[in-house]
Amino acid sequence: MSLRLSTVILPYRRWHEGGRSAWSRAEQLGFHAAYTYDHLSWRSFRDGPWFGAIPTLTAAAAVTERLCLGTLVTSPNFRHPVTLAKELISLDDISGGRVALGIGAGGVGFDATALGQDPWTPRERADRFAEFVQLLDRLLSEDSVSYEGDFYSAHQARNIPGCVQRPRLPFAVAATGPRGLRLAARYGQAWVTTGDPKLYENGTSEQSVEAIRGQVEKLADACAEIGRDMDGLDKILLTGFTPDRGRPLESLDAFVDFAGRHRELGFTEIVIHWPIPDSDFAADQKVFEQIAMETPAQLG
Repeated sequence: MSLRLSTVILPYRRWHEGGRSAWSRAEQLGFHAAYTYDHLSWRSFRDGPWFGAIPTLTAAAAVTERLCLGTLVTSPNFRHPVTLAKELISLDDISGGRVALGIGAGGVGFDATALGQDPWTPRERADRFAEFVQLLDRLLSEDSVSYEGDFYSAHQARNIPGCVQRPRLPFAVAATGPRGLRLAARYGQAWVTTGDPKLYENGTSEQSVEAIRGQVEKLADACAEIGRDMDGLDKILLTGFTPDRGRPLESLDAFVDFAGRHRELGFTEIVIHWPIPDSDFAADQKVFEQIAMETPAQLG
């Protein structure tokens, strides 16, 4: 099974002070895709520069030709399906059909209260996410949509001419729980995981692999429930959140070993963070680029 290698470029640099060059370089290195987080701010970057995902991806589309582009991930925390759909259709057009939407339920970080709302409970996040994905699927696939739900509404929302990619741009659904996995099985062209967060602090690499194996098995069950062949669903691992942390990026051999173990679980795409000095994503840029260029040949 072939394994694609992609990167995620956090939007913390001004476009003309390193932002643009990273996206251009990602294409030169041969990455399958380059993603960015869709947050208003994020963790340790909260008090520093942080730019919007959709404008950043639009600018990236203008300086690349082949690279797939996307969010990893968007959530309902501060987005509405009607306005998001219009932005995505525009981005898909500008990029010539190179956009994928990574989408998840969101969490309790800064985005969760930035609009003045109280944090949602896990159940409410799951309820909103289910409705969000269902409505967004229609908005990106139909010329006109009217909808009244528990959380979202649309009144004759027009999205002509629609996506370049038909019937719509692909969804990569981030999920580990039963409800989210069912959404991935029904609406996703890909599934995304970061591993088991309970293992991040004190778990081992072996425990992480087994936990992810369990997630893949639950995804298979969700696909079987609706008669879908799971082999047709791409499986994406966003790295940096397993007990390995940054160790796979310490050398080419370490990364090939890490990627190979997850390819055996059925993953079709591994995403690594573009190095950021003095952060959780610090890594040697030369080793990072070596991994990007040489891993595909190493894995065959």
